[in-house]
Amino acid sequence: GMSKADQELLLEAAPMHDIGKVGIADNILLKPGRLDPQEFAVMKQHAEIGFQLLQGSSSQTLQAGAAIARGHHEKWDGSGYPAGLQGEDIPIFSRIVAVADVFDALTSERPYKKAWSLEDAVDYVKAGSGNHFDPKVVAAFLDCWEDVLAIRAKYQDVS
Repeated sequence: GMSKADQELLLEAAPMHDIGKVGIADNILLKPGRLDPQEFAVMKQHAEIGFQLLQGSSSQTLQAGAAIARGHHEKWDGSGYPAGLQGEDIPIFSRIVAVADVFDALTSERPYKKAWSLEDAVDYVKAGSGNHFDPKVVAAFLDCWEDVLAIRAKYQDVS
């Protein structure tokens, strides 16, 4: 239901969601194991750092990128960060990127974990509908499953 202009804006701005990680020390960012609570507190700062880097621009794309950077770790039930926003108080672009980012993270191999199967990742997203994720965004994600698979194949990391 999003306008074509907003779809294009989201496509351009979404890749900036983790730009704030440039401000996170490599020993945390590249740690091969699980982060301890102190390290995770530092890692969580990437959302606000990204917002600070992008805010204030006259560019609509950078403004959208700033909002996405700040909001993509907020959760539908209010338990996310950095502001604990809840429901529709979370910008729609951030709600959309949250689903895409988690799905991508789960299905991609990382230094600290193996990639999940598509089935397990979809089950996780479905289970998060209504608490972690906006239920309407999850429904749209699942309704466009063939498109999701095509995009995933097009941009999949090559080892």
